[in-house]
Amino acid sequence: QVQLVESGGGLVQAGDSLRLSCVASGGTFSRYTMAWFRQAAGKERDFVAAITWSIGGTYYSDSVKGRFTMSRDNAQNTVYLQMNSLKPEDTAIYYCAARRVANIPTIATGYDYWGQGTQVTVSS
Repeated sequence: QVQLVESGGGLVQAGDSLRLSCVASGGTFSRYTMAWFRQAAGKERDFVAAITWSIGGTYYSDSVKGRFTMSRDNAQNTVYLQMNSLKPEDTAIYYCAARRVANIPTIATGYDYWGQGTQVTVSS
């Protein structure tokens, strides 16, 4: 059973940085695509970024492109989301997601496995 555990959220000020981590277990992740989604209070779960585990190809939403960077550590079965120049509108619960697929789904229903989420709050 695939399990995803996120960490690294917190309360920061606008302009600060945070790095989220997602540790994956219970699968062979060389054929998986991993993603980060976020859900603000009262809103839908939105795509943030994704990476293909095999070649490390990445894709970002327009709202975070240039500010966020997703990376992976194959040896540690861990993916990261480096978030720079944070804005109050980045405030949300951030979820790690996974699916054994070669492409990069950008909708929540495209992923089979989810972590419990980590809260990111950016004050102005």
